[in-house]
Amino acid sequence: MKRSTERILTTHTGSLPRPAELLPMLKAKEAGELRDSAAFERSVKAAVTDTIQKQVRAGIDIVNDGEMSKVGYSTYVTDRLTGFESAEPSFMLRVADVADFPSYERRWAEDRSVTTLRRPCCTGQISYRGGAEVAADIANLKAALVGAKFEEAFMTAASPGVVSMFLENRHYPTHEAFIGAVADAMKTEYEAIHRAGFVLQLDCPDLAMGHHVRFPDKSVAEFRKIAELHVEAINAATAGIPADRVRIHLCWANYHGPHHRDIPLRDIIDVILKARPQAVSYVAANPRHEHEFEVFRDIKLPAGKILIPGVIDSTSNFIEHPELVAMRIANLARIVGRENVIAGTDCGFGTFAGSETVDSEIVWHKLAAMAEGARIATRQLW
Repeated sequence: MKRSTERILTTHTGSLPRPAELLPMLKAKEAGELRDSAAFERSVKAAVTDTIQKQVRAGIDIVNDGEMSKVGYSTYVTDRLTGFESAEPSFMLRVADVADFPSYERRWAEDRSVTTLRRPCCTGQISYRGGAEVAADIANLKAALVGAKFEEAFMTAASPGVVSMFLENRHYPTHEAFIGAVADAMKTEYEAIHRAGFVLQLDCPDLAMGHHVRFPDKSVAEFRKIAELHVEAINAATAGIPADRVRIHLCWANYHGPHHRDIPLRDIIDVILKARPQAVSYVAANPRHEHEFEVFRDIKLPAGKILIPGVIDSTSNFIEHPELVAMRIANLARIVGRENVIAGTDCGFGTFAGSETVDSEIVWHKLAAMAEGARIATRQLW
């Protein structure tokens, strides 16, 4: 994995705005109503090529496919795993911090535009059947990178823990057994991405947002045990991949809300750092978490680890000033070392297709501001 040895490198969390013409097809696919698979595949391939070009123009060093083929970063796995069928989940993902403010919750719910997102339940044995889909994603990204100027490429995949957060288990006798089955199956996808030569990013918001979204009644100690189980699943599923070819992303959910129930980074960072992947991408720019770079004054970053702090907010249409971006980068780099920091985004800009809160044109200006801020920080730190 590339490090910031000569300058501050830039990347992002994974999902990027889908083209307007692709959105109806993604929603039709999610609803099981896609009629022209060939047209969909052509549109995805074109979208991947376009998003690579836009990332390069914006100054992003470590690029990806923008998750163009997926309606969502977590639930896409039901197209690639056996054992899931349409059923009404017995639990709702009610966001605890938003629920504390009923009037805001009503308005927030009305603004959410993902109406076709499926959450099938696990009702049978899980195995991997997504070979064709991941092969297509890999081929599209490889084709789009030809002739492009970039430092490295990565590809995202759902972690075992985030799958369990969104999709209900009705088959396996315990949560541990369910997590283990998902990890065993998804290992196939993880290793395919690695063999293709890309850095693997596992999306793990369950390690942070899981506390107030899925387990709001659990104590910190109880939640830490759940997070430890999920980290163990990550370690088992990536055991065959060098740690320096894997990174994880954690967040407290990608929405514009109060976030006053977010579990502090200080309460979970030691658990996070037990994960095998070399790099940790995390929220560090929004008003609830920007101060948490101070955590690393007390908690030593293990040798070899890399931090990818969000230095631009993924839920706000503000375009951050490059000087502010540089300040955020330098604040952390002066504590953990400049070579251990890569500039990133708080979360994705297209977490679920069609639910974007940041205008698609503004996204690229925000990413360009991040790149400029990284150049300023480089001058300061070198």
